[in-house]
Amino acid sequence: MSSAYLLVSHGSLDPRPEIALQQLTELIDRKQQSYASGKKLVGLAYLETRPEPLHIQIKEFAYSAVVAGCNNLKIIPLFLLPGVHVMQEIPEEVALAQQTVGEDISLELLSYLGSNPGLTQLLSQQMADITTQAWILIAHGSRRPGFQQPVETIAANIGAIAAYWSVPPSLETQAEHLVAAGKEKIAILPYFLFAGGITDAIAQQTETLKLKFPAVTFQLAQPLGASAELADLIWDLMNE
Repeated sequence: MSSAYLLVSHGSLDPRPEIALQQLTELIDRKQQSYASGKKLVGLAYLETRPEPLHIQIKEFAYSAVVAGCNNLKIIPLFLLPGVHVMQEIPEEVALAQQTVGEDISLELLSYLGSNPGLTQLLSQQMADITTQAWILIAHGSRRPGFQQPVETIAANIGAIAAYWSVPPSLETQAEHLVAAGKEKIAILPYFLFAGGITDAIAQQTETLKLKFPAVTFQLAQPLGASAELADLIWDLMNE
């Protein structure tokens, strides 16, 4: 079957994530050029921040894929965690889109980005240039039951403790625990794809922690960003 691919992002009013997504798509296009199997049609869609709901965006791209000679559309959620977007909202939107396009093209929802085991290695690379005594991995957080387990597992795999932006334990709480344990060098790793409003707020809170604990060195790593390595992980999902 000839397949097209649609990368689904959350969407943001901040322009930086969309710029990064465009860069990421370009990196995937460059990667395709090194393969003899021919270029695949790759598009972007957004769960929020667009006038059209996701199922309409999927339908429109699916029709473009049919015109390009594709009879299968594979949809990859660019999400790091299996929250309500990945587990409920995106599958519902894909089902709606399939009803609309009928038998013209089949829609296949692939695994979300954060399920790729190579992500742990990519996070470790983000940490490699920082020398510290302790790491805090900070994710967005959710009130959905069981949401913490994937974050806790990732944190354990990279030798960090977990904190959350929207639910306890907070970055400040986890930093206080580490300071109380005698840590004088603490590094913070944002578990986010791209820079945006929340990563800006995390940076501001890191500065506040520096003032609160002047004897402690705090360092802030960057979010994953649009890198060739991240493009590789998406390519793996496209070809699984």
